[in-house]
Amino acid sequence: MIRRGVQQGEVKREVKTEGIHEKLLQLAILNPHLAIRELNNRSLYHFLQYFWGVVSTQDFKPNWHIEFVCQELEKIAERVAKRLPREHDLIINIPPGSTKTITCSIMFPVWCWTKWPWMRFITASYSGALALESADVCRDLINSPQFQTIYPDIAIREDRNTKSNFKIVKSKLDDLGRVVGYEWGGSRYSTSVGGTLTGFHGDILIVDDPINPQQAVSELELNNANRWMEQTLPTRKTDKAVSTMILIMQRLHQNDPTGHLLSKNKGNIKHICIPGEIRTYAHVVKPPELVQHYEDDLMDPVRLNWKVLEDLMKDLGQYGYAGQIGQEPTPPGGGMFKVNQFVLIDNISDVPPIVKSVRYWDKAGTEGANAWTVGVRMHLLKNDKWLIDDVVRGRWSSERRENIILNTALQDGYGVTVWMEQEPGSGGKESAENTIRNLAGFSAYAERTTGDKVTRADPYSVQVNNGNVYLLKAGWTEAFIEEHRYFPYGTYKDQVDASSGAFSKLIPKRTVRRIS
Repeated sequence: MIRRGVQQGEVKREVKTEGIHEKLLQLAILNPHLAIRELNNRSLYHFLQYFWGVVSTQDFKPNWHIEFVCQELEKIAERVAKRLPREHDLIINIPPGSTKTITCSIMFPVWCWTKWPWMRFITASYSGALALESADVCRDLINSPQFQTIYPDIAIREDRNTKSNFKIVKSKLDDLGRVVGYEWGGSRYSTSVGGTLTGFHGDILIVDDPINPQQAVSELELNNANRWMEQTLPTRKTDKAVSTMILIMQRLHQNDPTGHLLSKNKGNIKHICIPGEIRTYAHVVKPPELVQHYEDDLMDPVRLNWKVLEDLMKDLGQYGYAGQIGQEPTPPGGGMFKVNQFVLIDNISDVPPIVKSVRYWDKAGTEGANAWTVGVRMHLLKNDKWLIDDVVRGRWSSERRENIILNTALQDGYGVTVWMEQEPGSGGKESAENTIRNLAGFSAYAERTTGDKVTRADPYSVQVNNGNVYLLKAGWTEAFIEEHRYFPYGTYKDQVDASSGAFSKLIPKRTVRRIS
């Protein structure tokens, strides 16, 4: 049950059994510390509120999303504790400044140890320093007088007590509270995403912000993070059938670890998505029923009110705001390209006559590379608008690619001029020359492009955004639109690049008059 306005220490969950109320009352009278311990055991959210002052100098600001996240974490911990088969790994997307690190990376492991001291955790963040900072605060909480008052039997082993790797020990107490023995407990190992995990295993693996906004614009950094999340981290589960991975992050890129893992469609991932506001981003909320908790369309009217969001829009820009606040790493309708402005047609006969036609190729280097080979056919129309009616796209070996380019030219006919981008260096020049020789008899040309992809796409995007580009509905259309939607922060840019190249060859030449 989620209620708003819960103050620190307040009991939130209504227990309907009178016998339990009476037991708690008796326990509170005889030993208030045991009563607090019992309440904490029942609720991670209560535990978080009770020890909030130990880990933060700010006043606790309750909100429904914190309790909801706590309850999801509890479900995972309880299944792991019972050694039940894992139902799913968990991905939570939520804006920055939402108490996610304190909840997931600091409070959650400690809460688990108070109930199941044997649990082992692996925690990671985009930087080693950030991962160690969370681990250090976690140690401070356990060593604090407030915690030791309630949990005198939980401590950190003196011989295994470092930021990056510490172990828990649980004391066995007699009825008088005297230590009569020890039970070696679980552990926490902290590292950076991409860091070493050899020799370490975890019952619960927590990844808190695997990349930062700077890394999100680097294809290399994205690929490294995704490879580590997909190939290294899963091998570190203590029990592959039981151990669970929790990823909590803000969205930063179409192919960030959230996007990458969800694109696999494995079916064993539970995805929770909580955007900062739903005036624009209601469609991304998961599960959808969480919409009912938003006030004035805001996830958290205290932390992220409309004035704060307005300032964040100015600071982050439209791309950053869409990802970090909206949890959709592109502005609605498109970023650089407002894809809702493409004019979709069913038949070529629906547009004015064709004046000039071009097929532009953006060639990938090798088969299986991250890039695609793309050939876009574009026409200039009599009304000075443009039509894209065919896109050829694939990952092919060099020999097959050249055969496809030739066959496409034969299908297009001699009235379609063929252009291609010449990659830098002698290899790019040789590849372009080979293609032109292969197209003997056709009007075929290569060009060395200047400027980056965004600069080259700008004139083309202006015409798209003004509704001057028609698209023929076909099997390739959806992927074509989606690449434009995410450009320039999407995984692929080849279709946009080929379209920009074709457009540049179809711009009507205008005479510039000197104004005296």
